Amino acid sequence: MACGCSGPVLKSPAPGFRRALWIALWVNLAMFFVEGAASLQSGSVSLMADAIDFFGDSANYILSLSVLSLGMLWRGRAAMVKGITMVMFGIVVWARALWVMEQGVTPEPFTMGTIGLLALIANVGVTFVLFRFRDGDSDMRSVWLCSRNDAIGNLAVMAAALGVFGTGSAWPDLSVAAIMGTLAISAGISVVRHARMDISEAKSPVGTEVKTVFR
Repeated sequence: MACGCSGPVLKSPAPGFRRALWIALWVNLAMFFVEGAASLQSGSVSLMADAIDFFGDSANYILSLSVLSLGMLWRGRAAMVKGITMVMFGIVVWARALWVMEQGVTPEPFTMGTIGLLALIANVGVTFVLFRFRDGDSDMRSVWLCSRNDAIGNLAVMAAALGVFGTGSAWPDLSVAAIMGTLAISAGISVVRHARMDISEAKSPVGTEVKTVFR
């Protein structure tokens, strides 16, 4: 018998999300190798941080693809793993920046700026592809946040390159690396909180009832 109230709706991946993830995956893998080599050549911590972030995002996209057809509980768990990974990445970047500060190494600004621009173009394209999925479940939101932070990080790397060129000091590079690390920690915490909500919702009696109805 029909009723006037609306029942709980089973959340499912938005149309086109899988294809968007594959595009993001291949772009991020390619940029990981490009930026990784450039960071070794230039000695830039912010460029190295961005390269590691590209690699982490690639792994996260693979994780998202592996649970995309599963229920909200598993997608929430995947987002939880990604959030924790983002926090760990931020901590590693901070540690690396502090170590380089102690060593007193000054990076090469031209390589930083050129590769930073290339990475920005790549990330703006990925962010554009993922933009319409930014308000989805915790898994979709984590993917959007990763891409958004990458684009911000690329702009920061380019600004750091100008700073290093103008001052002849490593401080602009180290400052940007610290900011990127902080962004990763902040976004990771946001994803973890959202994932906990999705997991709680999926484990609730109402969520179980919905899953049974849609089997």
